[in-house]
Amino acid sequence: MMRRPDRRECDTARMDVLALYRQAGAYHEGHFLLASGRHSPKFLQSTTVLQYPHLTGQIAAALAQKLTDTGVQAGLLVGPAMGGVVLAYEVARHYGGPDVRAIFAEKDGAGGMKIREAFTIAPGELFIAVEDVLTTGGSVLKAVRAAEFAGGRCAAIACIVDRRAVEGPLEGYPLVSLTRLVFDTYPPDEVPKWLAKVPLQEI
Repeated sequence: MMRRPDRRECDTARMDVLALYRQAGAYHEGHFLLASGRHSPKFLQSTTVLQYPHLTGQIAAALAQKLTDTGVQAGLLVGPAMGGVVLAYEVARHYGGPDVRAIFAEKDGAGGMKIREAFTIAPGELFIAVEDVLTTGGSVLKAVRAAEFAGGRCAAIACIVDRRAVEGPLEGYPLVSLTRLVFDTYPPDEVPKWLAKVPLQEI
């Protein structure tokens, strides 16, 4: 049986994100087909962690604090559905006062994302796009473009884990992450033999 993570193990001042994922049973080894289409021997399942409200709150508080410490200012947070929805709302709760809002972008049926008509973004309104794990950044960039199309301006992208091979901004947008963990990933035509022997799990 999986040991339920202890609240004390998530002190934001000394948070070990990988350890937190391990404790929650959210760190996996095997052969995984990522949403980006790349293959990897390791995978972080954020939904396993985010099912615990107290862990989600601790992570969100740490990410909100890091945004504040780096000087990022915005009154709106946007999360790509579904993975970034809960996280965006929790980060917004810790990040600002009662006027800070959190919305989400959803698939538009044509390979991109859109902002629902029920959500209003003022022309030029600054927003922060929030994602759990960045591998290529494809999903969060779709959310950014949807929010920009609706009139907003992206102040930064925030995530729990930055898995990208290259550190730094994402397509020119400032990036704030709690940790950087680089796992090997491979395009479908370059999967090494040792990994190809392991049964593939699509996620």
